[in-house]
Amino acid sequence: MMVVRPIKEQDWDDLRALAAKTGPGFTSLQDNDEQVRAKLEAGVEAMANGTAPDACNYLFVLEDLSLGKVVGVCGIDAAVGLSYPWYNYRVGTMVQASRELDIYKQTQILTISNDFTGYTELCTLFLDPDYRHSKNGHLLSKSRFLFLAEFQERFHHTVLAEMRGYSDANGVSPFWEGLGRHFFEIDFDHADQLSYKTKVFIAELMPKYPIYTNLLPESAREVIGLTHDNTTPARRLLEQEGFRYSGYIDIFDAGPALEAPLREIRAVHDSRYVKAKLVDQKLDGELFLLSNCEFNDYRCAMAPMRMQGNDIALISAETAAGLNIQSGDTLRAVPLFADRRF
Repeated sequence: MMVVRPIKEQDWDDLRALAAKTGPGFTSLQDNDEQVRAKLEAGVEAMANGTAPDACNYLFVLEDLSLGKVVGVCGIDAAVGLSYPWYNYRVGTMVQASRELDIYKQTQILTISNDFTGYTELCTLFLDPDYRHSKNGHLLSKSRFLFLAEFQERFHHTVLAEMRGYSDANGVSPFWEGLGRHFFEIDFDHADQLSYKTKVFIAELMPKYPIYTNLLPESAREVIGLTHDNTTPARRLLEQEGFRYSGYIDIFDAGPALEAPLREIRAVHDSRYVKAKLVDQKLDGELFLLSNCEFNDYRCAMAPMRMQGNDIALISAETAAGLNIQSGDTLRAVPLFADRRF
């Protein structure tokens, strides 16, 4: 059985092994001992009593209970940009016209922005390639929505997700090569590694004025707002939940930023409370996301569920054990897929 839960100190070895598999451009979980250790410690601290909600960087892991092994990770940053500036490019349009010459021209421009300051961010989504089957990716990503739904007071009313931008088979970002390199004079990987520590150097070195994209190489213009091939499934999943691209991109690789009002995310809006009733037999049928209502001991799983009346949910004993609940306890539930209803 697969269960999502908050990270623990003892998950270090598995988390470090996952970080070694992420590859170039995956800023939030790099093959770096210092960064992985900081990520783990921040995740553990976020679940501690007394931590200010807007300072929390929640980190959850997907555990294969049959092996006792962590095979995936996902995170929620409660409020970005409060301790250091949070930069994006806002993609806009500049209109230039001359009546005398009968010329009217629209030009795409990029403007440095801190517009997402304070927003809640979905981050650090990575699943071991060996487990990219059986809808494990759906469980890992969407488990965060039930946590958001249960503890809405801890988060901003708008949720953000930055998608990894396009890079080629060699890990080269055309956008970085066409723009960033001219101001930083360092490789994309190096800049990306630096960015997890601080983004102050961005403000120090990037141009303060709008950038006309028609001055960039065609290879750079073509990838503005595009998603890395490995991240495309994650983007589709978020879009099915109500997230939309609103014209903001990552300053390094031009990956799109998706956003949605928290209460309008499908899995948040449609989730509801049910009372668990355990059954001995194995259930089949439509899959649901099911979570307990605990904070420190949060658990989320994907399993069949059968309604009995309006508020009684029949679940298997195995599912109950994975969620650390007993018969009669309250669960939050929602259909796994966006086109399904209770």
